Formats: sequence, structure tokens, C-alpha cells
Amino acid sequence: MNTTEIFLIAMIIIFALPYLIWRLGRTDYWAPLVVVQIITGILLGPGVLGAAFPDYYAFVFNKDVVAALNGVAWWAVMLFVCIAGIELDLRKAWEHRRESTITAGLALGMPLLFGCVVAAGMLGFDGWIGANGMTWQFVVCVGIACAVTALPILILFMEKMNILRQPIGQRILRYASIDDIAIWGVLALVLMDWMRIGRQAGFLVAFAVACILFRKLMRRLQERDRWYVMLVWLAICAFGADWAGLHFMVGAFLAGVVIDTDWFEQEHMDRLRHHVLLVMMPVFFLSTGLKTGWSVGGATVFVAAGALLVAQLAGKLAGIHLAGRILKWPPGEASIIGWLLQTK
Repeated sequence: MNTTEIFLIAMIIIFALPYLIWRLGRTDYWAPLVVVQIITGILLGPGVLGAAFPDYYAFVFNKDVVAALNGVAWWAVMLFVCIAGIELDLRKAWEHRRESTITAGLALGMPLLFGCVVAAGMLGFDGWIGANGMTWQFVVCVGIACAVTALPILILFMEKMNILRQPIGQRILRYASIDDIAIWGVLALVLMDWMRIGRQAGFLVAFAVACILFRKLMRRLQERDRWYVMLVWLAICAFGADWAGLHFMVGAFLAGVVIDTDWFEQEHMDRLRHHVLLVMMPVFFLSTGLKTGWSVGGATVFVAAGALLVAQLAGKLAGIHLAGRILKWPPGEASIIGWLLQTK
């Protein structure tokens, strides 16, 4: 078989198998389709089914097919994150800047601190750091991994719960968005690549200038033309951010943030998000699972994973509850926000 035929076999598996498990198993209440897709990817990946049937994995998910799937997944998540940026109301973010700064800071800082403590304990065992890595870089990066909130998963869950456009959903989106941008900035500093930091400064200056020109152009266009210009703008911003070392998803989110929601009919935007979720995002979610391997060091890794899971859960909840006390939130609100920001 040629690469096209094998790619189509992979697409059949990606769309059919999770759907059948989700629909026939009626898992929606306790495991939404996105969760089933990720778990199915893990089972189909090199660590489970690939280990049991290596010839199957080498045939279906060969490097050419995986490269093609990655391309679809990248574009899907860029579109999805860009739409999330459009959904974020910057005017409200500025109006509530004190609350957003305090909450996002604690939601980032506490799990980062807890994760760093666990990472320091992990240094008692060999094999965690690469040849070119430094101890402090390892500790901080593990802390960052504990602090991050996965924006695409968070948005999907909030949309499913019908709270994405509610005040609580917009607040949670603000906190997660601020943290996501901050985390990439911290990561850039940790990597100590001064050429990359220079690139990032250049990208941000160019982005600010381009935003002025882009917004002037969009105001003059009809909606049918704005869709095409938005896609070009998305690709440019994602490329610039990735070239600068900020990651293409940061660029995709920034591309959406500077777009006003009233430039598009809300029904049309909802339809686009629905179609992206239906047609493209399953490739992203399942390919995430496909990258999971298990030959990574035995039981010690699972102990470390359990400790890090506890650290990120406890840290995120502690940070949000502390923010709730400082800002005098109603009872129960901190728990709702804390658990939703756990998405990974």
C-alpha cells in the first residue's frame, strides 16, 4: 500500500474506534468523547497495542503517516485556540485586571512551586536530566509542566457544560490564557537562549505594529472576506511565534485575541468551532495519545508521575482557594474554578 492508503486507514481508526466506544459504551456522562479519543490513542500507541503487535504499529503509524497526522492536528488546534482567543473579551479582562492578575498568578505560582518541590526530590534518582541539562532548569521546567492548563481541553469542557460564554466561563478563560502566555515566557528564560529572547522581542514589536494594520483592514472588509484574511493572519502569527520560540499555539491565541467578536456573526463562529471539533480535532486528541510511550524507566517513573499529579492537583486548588479568600468569592466558586483549571 502507498502512504495515502495507509493514511486513510489511520483516519478510519481515528474516527471510527473512539466513536464506537463512546456511543456503544454510553460513556458521555463520565468520559466525554475527547477523553475517549485520548485514551484510545494511548491504547493504539507504541506502549500498549504497539508493544503487543509491533508490526501493526510500524505499518499503520509509520513516520510518513504520523507526519501527515501531525500536520492536520497542528492546524486543527491552531484554529481551535484562535477561536478561543476571539471568544476572550479583552475589555472585561482589563476591567477586572486586579482579580485576573491575582488569580492567574496564584493559579500558576502554587502548582509551579509544588511541582518544583517534587522535582527536587526526583533528583535523588539518576536518569532524569539530559546531557546538556542543568539542575535548576529541570526543576523549573517540571514545575511549569505542573502549572500549565491545556486551553483546547478546557474550552471543550466549558462548551460542553454550556458555560463558555457565561461570566464564570469567561473568567476561567482569562485566568488560563494569562497563565499560558506567562508559562511560555518563563520557559524561554529557562532555556537561556538569548538569540531566541531577541527574536521574541522582535516578534512582539512586529506583532503590535501588524495588529494596528490588521484591525484597520478587517474593519473595511465584509464578513465573507474577513474569514479568509483571518486564516492568513492566523498562519502568519503562528509562524512568527514559533520562529521566535514562543510556540505556534501562543501565536494562534494572540491572533484570535486581537479579533473583535462582532466582526463575525456569532452563529457562523459557533458553526466553525463545531466543524473544527467534528472534522479535525479528533486527529489532534488521538495523536496526543499516540505519542505516549511506556518504556521510560520502570516503576520509578510511575511513582514520580503520581507525586507530580498530587502536586499539580493540590497546588492548583490551593492557589485558587487562596485567590478566592483574597478576593472574597462566594462559597464553592473557588472549587469550580480550581477543578476546571486542572485540564491537561
